[in-house]
Amino acid sequence: MKLKAILRAGKSKSEINRLRREGMIPAVLYVRGKEGETLAINSAEFNSYLRHVKSGHLPTTIFTLVDEKGSERRVLVKDIQYAITTYQVMHLDFEELIDDHKINVKVPIECTGTVDCVGVKLGGVLRQVIRHARIRCLPKDMPSFFELDVQELGLKQSKRLKDMNIPETVRPLIDMNEVVAVIVKR
Repeated sequence: MKLKAILRAGKSKSEINRLRREGMIPAVLYVRGKEGETLAINSAEFNSYLRHVKSGHLPTTIFTLVDEKGSERRVLVKDIQYAITTYQVMHLDFEELIDDHKINVKVPIECTGTVDCVGVKLGGVLRQVIRHARIRCLPKDMPSFFELDVQELGLKQSKRLKDMNIPETVRPLIDMNEVVAVIVKR
């Protein structure tokens, strides 16, 4: 997903409000070991990409920022701020991906096999306790999501983080004994 990024010089509130009136989103690009760069992203373009991102998968979606000179940089969205009443995107924070530097990222967890789950067929409900797992890895090793099969779970049974297939190249930053999903009575 390519986004056009325009460098912005002004950091004043009036300058930021002018950008928003013109249909731009103020943003900051953080690069390891450097000062953050202030940018502006086209609001309509970003919102159109945002509609295509599966719910909960924004932290692992890689965007490509293209500046006025045509140079491209791969980035992750690290923070997104919304207007309280309109839910319009007000500000973005990006982190540049550097191939040989590890990153911390929240990877979504998807439960599969809920339709054929034994506990659900007996009248239970799947309750997903944890929806994201914090990990540390190189950008090339970053999974888009973790899959957890809950098909064999019965009533009052649970699955933990250690039950997921986590690659060797990924280091979890959370306790692996945490409960991810449980089948509860209605």
